[in-house]
Amino acid sequence: MSAQLIYDLVPLGSIVNYSDGSPRPPERHRKKLAAWENRNSGGRLIRKQAETRVGNTTLPASITLHKGDYGSQGTIVLRVHQTFSVNSALNFAVKQLPAIGSVLVLDRPGEDAELVNLASHRTDAEEWLTRHGYPRASLRQVTADAVAADIIEGRAA
Repeated sequence: MSAQLIYDLVPLGSIVNYSDGSPRPPERHRKKLAAWENRNSGGRLIRKQAETRVGNTTLPASITLHKGDYGSQGTIVLRVHQTFSVNSALNFAVKQLPAIGSVLVLDRPGEDAELVNLASHRTDAEEWLTRHGYPRASLRQVTADAVAADIIEGRAA
């Protein structure tokens, strides 16, 4: 599936894998393996950004995946995101949709919101917000109807 289809059909909170279709190089080829891993990985879909215009330049729509957090003793020092244009030549696949009944914690209301946490239910989402302080946060519950509508109608999550 293309990045455009991910943008059009897949709801926020989904686990998405991407690949360039090339075979994995042997472990002994560290540089080639690192380059391959950069083009063949996955993450959680946290943002869909619409096409924007900056001056005379038009930037295509894009999707952003959260690939991981790095730190120690419960403190996140580095958060890794990767953004892809909808024109990307990579192949994408949905590995997992967000669970029905889970709650998306978004950094702000609106279509340009970014997923900051996926909670199992509303109480967990509200408790997470008290510890992490997003003053403009928005909560959105994942329902079967909402996921089906997003996929069928091609709306943003």
